[in-house]
Amino acid sequence: MLVFNIVQFFLLLNHQLLLWILNKRGFDPKVSLFFQNYLIGRRTKYLWNSFSFSFFDIDVGVGQGSTLFPILSALYLAPILYIFEKRIKILKILISILSVVDDGLFISQNKSLVVLNTNIFCSYNVISSLLRKFRLIIEHRKTEVFYFSRLQWMFTPSLLDFTPLGGHILYPKTTLWCFGFIFNWKLLFCQYINFYTTKAISIIKYMKMLGNLSRSLISIQKQCLYRCCILPIALYSFQL
Repeated sequence: MLVFNIVQFFLLLNHQLLLWILNKRGFDPKVSLFFQNYLIGRRTKYLWNSFSFSFFDIDVGVGQGSTLFPILSALYLAPILYIFEKRIKILKILISILSVVDDGLFISQNKSLVVLNTNIFCSYNVISSLLRKFRLIIEHRKTEVFYFSRLQWMFTPSLLDFTPLGGHILYPKTTLWCFGFIFNWKLLFCQYINFYTTKAISIIKYMKMLGNLSRSLISIQKQCLYRCCILPIALYSFQL
């Protein structure tokens, strides 16, 4: 039995902490000096039509549109995950964690629901305290819990209460969206196939609108559209 718990947080990188991490990781002083000049003392203001706000200082964030965002976020999160794994090992909690930028995924396996929920609860508590120390904010409302089970009969897992940790009561989801895939608790991919089949068929219907009364699409154009727009969805669940 597996429990999936997705943790999302605002990745507002604190500039002073980021520079401290770069120094601790042994980067050349020139690299640290570059980011110090790039990040420290930044200011911005907002414009709305003719109305203009005054300038204010920015001591967090890099900007998701920036090419440096993935690199700096990975460097920022690395020590958090390292400390988390050490603490979990000390507490003897059998759990794994995956991180994709601002999405975290806890994975636990056990035959007992009580043990599973205890592992998840303790892990969530540890990661919450670590993120607060690194000036990151968990989006509790986006946290989800999902169970896999080998049971042949109907599976009704219990709720997971995160209110003591500042979160919400999590109701187990019947399906899980993860990295473009749709899972259910029996690992049957019916929902996944139906969703992307419907999406591909809908796009085919919309393609008919590209022609007009005087001239429709020629065969080579239809073939090109099919290869570019339909096959990626049908074969790789590519999101258009």
